[in-house]
Amino acid sequence: MFRLSETSPCICDTNLNFNNNVNLLYMLQLQYIKEHRDECIERLKIKHVADVEQRIDEIIALDEQRRSLQKRGDDVKAEQNAIAKEVGMLFKQGKREEAEAKKARTAELKGEEKHLTEQMAAVEQELNTKLISLPNAPHLSVPQGRTADDNLEVGRFGTMPDLGSDALPHWELCAKYDLVDFELGNKITGAGFPVYKGKGARLQRALINFFLNSAADAGYVEIQPPLMVNEASGLGTGQLPDKEGQMYAIPLDGFYMIPTAEVPITNIYRNVIVNADQFPIKHAGYSECFRREAGSYGKDVRGLNRLHEFSKVEIVVIEHPDRSYERLEEMKKHVGGLLDQLGLPYRILKLCGGDISFTSAMTFDFEVWSAAQQRWLEVSSVSNFEAFQANRMKLRFKDSDGKMKLAHTLNGSALALPRIVAALLENNQTPDGITMPECLRPYMGFDKIS
Repeated sequence: MFRLSETSPCICDTNLNFNNNVNLLYMLQLQYIKEHRDECIERLKIKHVADVEQRIDEIIALDEQRRSLQKRGDDVKAEQNAIAKEVGMLFKQGKREEAEAKKARTAELKGEEKHLTEQMAAVEQELNTKLISLPNAPHLSVPQGRTADDNLEVGRFGTMPDLGSDALPHWELCAKYDLVDFELGNKITGAGFPVYKGKGARLQRALINFFLNSAADAGYVEIQPPLMVNEASGLGTGQLPDKEGQMYAIPLDGFYMIPTAEVPITNIYRNVIVNADQFPIKHAGYSECFRREAGSYGKDVRGLNRLHEFSKVEIVVIEHPDRSYERLEEMKKHVGGLLDQLGLPYRILKLCGGDISFTSAMTFDFEVWSAAQQRWLEVSSVSNFEAFQANRMKLRFKDSDGKMKLAHTLNGSALALPRIVAALLENNQTPDGITMPECLRPYMGFDKIS
C-alpha cells in the first residue's frame, strides 16, 4: 500500500497532472494545519477565503480518515506476512488442513487490502483537491480589506509633472512619433499584441538592458528562461490551478506560455535540496510574458495599459525563512531605485487581504503616475511567498540543526515595460519631443524622441 509520511513537507512528482494525480500535495503543510488550526483560519480569513473553518476541518477529518485506513492497511499487511510464515511451517509439519485454512484467510486479507487501497486512493484524491485549492495564508500584518481601494499606501516618491491641459496620452504620442503600432499588431495577431518600431523598439531594448544590468550590479545572476513551461512548473509556483484561465495553453504538448519569468526561474529549484550557505540565491531574467488579461474596458486598457504580450525583467530570490522579510525590503529598495533613476513619480501600496494573490503571503505594488492620463499605473509587484511555493516544489535545505526545512521564495517585477514606457512618454513630453532619462541614453544612442 502506498504510504505517505505525515511529516513530509510536500509530495511532488515531476510529471504531475493536477487533474488526476493521486499523490497527496501538501500545499499548506498538513502538519501546520493540524497543529495550528485556529491560526491558519485566522490568517486565511484575511484573504476572505469562503467557508474557511469548514474547509480546514474537512482537511483535518480527511487526514484522520487517511491515517485510519493506513493503519488498517498496515495491520492487514502484517497479518498476511505472519500467515505466510505459518503456512510454510504447517505444510512442513504435514498439517495440510490447517495450512489450507490459513491460505483461505490470506485470500480474504488480499481482498480487504485491495478495497483499502481503493479507499485510500479516493481519500487522498479528495484531500489533494481540497489542499491544492487552498491559498497561501497571508502574513498577519497584511491589511484587512476586500478590494484594491482598501490597499494601504506606505510611501510616495518623486515630483508630479505639470504638463498642462494639452498633454497627449501615450497612445497618441506613439502614433505621432511612430513608436508603437497597435493596429499592425492587431492585424498580425490580435488586440493586445503591439508592434514596436524605430525608437520605440530601441526604448524597449534600452529598458531591458538597463534593468538587467542594474540587477547584475545588485548581485542577481541572469537567467534566460524558456517561454513555455509544463504543467508541473505551473503547479509548482501556484499559477495552476488558480490562474489556468488566464494562461495561454498548448494542449497538444501539455505546455503553457509563461505569464512571468518567475515561473521558469523559480522552478529551476523544483525537487532540489540547496545548501544553507547558498542563501540568498538571487536570479534575474528578461522574458516576454503572455496573459489573457480579461477585464475592464475603455482607457484602462487602451494603448500600453493592458496587453496580452509584454516584456518584463523579473527578480527571484530563494532565501532562508529567518531572513525572507529582510530580503523583501531589499527587493523593494531595488525596484524603487530603478524608478528613481528613471525620474518617474511613484507610490508603494501594501496590498490588503482581498487584493493579494492566491500564492502570496505579503505583496507590495509599485505604481507610477501617468501625467497625461492622470492616473496611477501598476508597474511592479514584489512578494514574499514564504514556504508556499517551496512546499509545492519540494524546495528544501538542511539547516544548522541538521533538519530538512522548506526555503522561502520571493519575486518582483524589476520592471514590467509597457506602463513604464507609457509613463516615460507622457511625463517627459515637450513641444519639440520627448526627453529620455539620463540612465537610458547610453543604451539608446539619443537623448530625445522627436
